[in-house]
This record gives sequence, C-alpha cells and structure tokens, in this order.
Amino acid sequence: MSPDNTLLELRNIARYFDVSPPWLDRILERRGRVTLKAVDGIDLAIRKGETVGLVGESGCGKSTVARLIVGLYAPTRGSIRYDGVTIAGEGVTGDARALRLARRGMQMIFQDPYASLNPRWRVADIVAEPLRAHAPATPRTELDERVVALLLQVGLAAADGAKYPHQFSGGQRQRISIARALSTNPHFLVCDEPTSALDVSVQAQVLNLMRDLSRTLGLTYLFISHNLAVVHHIADRVGVMYLGRIVELAPTRELFANPQHPYTRMLLDAVPDLEMTGKSRVAVAGEVPNPLDPPAGCTFHPRCPYANERCRREVPKLRAVGGDAHGEAACHAVEEGRLPPRAIPLAVA
Repeated sequence: MSPDNTLLELRNIARYFDVSPPWLDRILERRGRVTLKAVDGIDLAIRKGETVGLVGESGCGKSTVARLIVGLYAPTRGSIRYDGVTIAGEGVTGDARALRLARRGMQMIFQDPYASLNPRWRVADIVAEPLRAHAPATPRTELDERVVALLLQVGLAAADGAKYPHQFSGGQRQRISIARALSTNPHFLVCDEPTSALDVSVQAQVLNLMRDLSRTLGLTYLFISHNLAVVHHIADRVGVMYLGRIVELAPTRELFANPQHPYTRMLLDAVPDLEMTGKSRVAVAGEVPNPLDPPAGCTFHPRCPYANERCRREVPKLRAVGGDAHGEAACHAVEEGRLPPRAIPLAVA
C-alpha cells in the first residue's frame, strides 16, 4: 500500500476510439479518419476505504473510465496504478504475478444484472467463476462452501445456488452479481450504474447492502451513476464528468451544498425541489455538443452563461477551490472569481 493510503490512481488517462467510415467510403468521399475522445485526460486518486461517485450525462465517458480500470479497454494515453503497481498504460510492469494479484483485487458490477449473468449457468457456477479463474487449484468442497457463504452474505439462500438467473427478480439478480464480484475477496469494486435498472424500493435495498459490505469488508468503491440522489446517499466524494473530462471533484456534502462549476449547478438545478418552485434560475442553453467535434477551449462554453473569450480558446485545468475543504473545479470563471454565489443552496440532509 502506498504511504498516502491511495489504492487506485489514474494519471492523465485517455481513451480514443477510431469511428471512421470504411476505407473505401473515405476514399470516395475524400474524408479523413474520425476519432471519438471518450475519455480525454483524467487524473483521479481513490483512497482505501472510500467511495467515490462519478456522475454526468449519458455519453460523458463514465462507463469508459470503469472499463479502463478493470482492463476491458487499454488506455490510449496515461497510466493506471493499483496498490502501488502500474497495471495499465505507460510504465506498466512486466511482473505477471503482480499484475494478476492486482487484477484479482478489483472486480466490477455491471449495470444490467441479467445481461451480465450467463443464462445457461446455475447461480453457483456464476458466483464461483472468478475464483476458478484466479485460483484453479481450489478444492471443490471449499469452493462450494465459499459460494454458499457469499449467497448468504448478500441476502440470498444457499438453495438459490441450484437455480438459473431467469428464476430471480432484478434485485436478486444484482445480489448475485455482487456475490460474484466478492468471490475473490477484492478490495476495490467498480460499480457501473448498478441500481439504474431496478425499481426505486429495490434500489434502496441494494444500496444499503453495498454500504453494509463496505463497512464490514473495508471495500473501496468507484460508484458510477447518473442519479444524483443515489450518489449523495452512498459516496464520500463526487466527480462530475463532461465530455470525457472531470470538471469538478469535491466531498459529497460540499458539492451538493456549494457547487462550483456551472455544469454541476445545472445538474443540481435539474433535481426536482419544492423549495425552488417559482424561484428564478440561471438558464443553461443548448445541448451536449457532438463528441466527434467538441468545441475548442472549455467544452462547456457553448452552454455556459458565464463564458468569455478565454473559455472559448483555453482548456481549463482542474484546480483547488477554497482550500482542501471544497475540492477542485476546472472552470476559468471559478478561477477568476466571476461566478456569482448560488442563490439557493440545495439542502443536504
């Protein structure tokens, strides 16, 4: 473990996708290659035992970050360090054993609990799969005992191991996904919108289960969601993404009570709130720009009511705001003190 208690660190991580038309079409139409910058330079450190939420509109790159961390995508630029070991990108170690141990220490919970489970496998085989992959010499009896213990830990019955995924409700299937993720005794879980496909009452049950597991097992989470209420309930810190970059990163209570970036304010103003009925709000115009052709400078400037010429030509960097108590924001208006105070702070319970 690193001295500063950092478990996961992303350094200038980027992921670009070539979405060009076929070669012949480009020749006939005299068009060049087209590149989608899904993630374009992210720095993020997650400490052991904390839960970091990542929010933003659809298409901002949240899920791409998740897949980069667990190794489903390779970074185009930058590096990823886990527990002091570079596991992807620049400077990756050639020690296969260290990489394998690092990969075993992290698991992912996917958004759709049915699509992520093999419909032809029994639940016991699904839960045991990661353990078989990472510890193939594990005796069958020990494997069976481990599966039963995991099912009980997530609120299911031992007999459920003999069933198939289609025999469960959505919430139960997500519990199976959590049990599978816990099978290798990981320290870090990447949760890619794990409650978005569930009913509201079931969402609360799954979130409470995840919070209990975090306390009892000392887990660290990267929790990705577009639901601000869910993030407020579970996260210690929140990162706000816009077109492949983090534009604000702050402790949860501070971010909800005193948002700095205009985009964060826009997201919070969109949350239904009876106290703001009839009150004036600063309108944010326009739609999300085409990610294949993002604006120059600050990518949010076409929608920002506080943008000036500097915003149109210079990309803002993530800088500390108001000391360590608040966090960081990537906004020229915040840096220059041009952003007015938020008229009606959101009440935080």
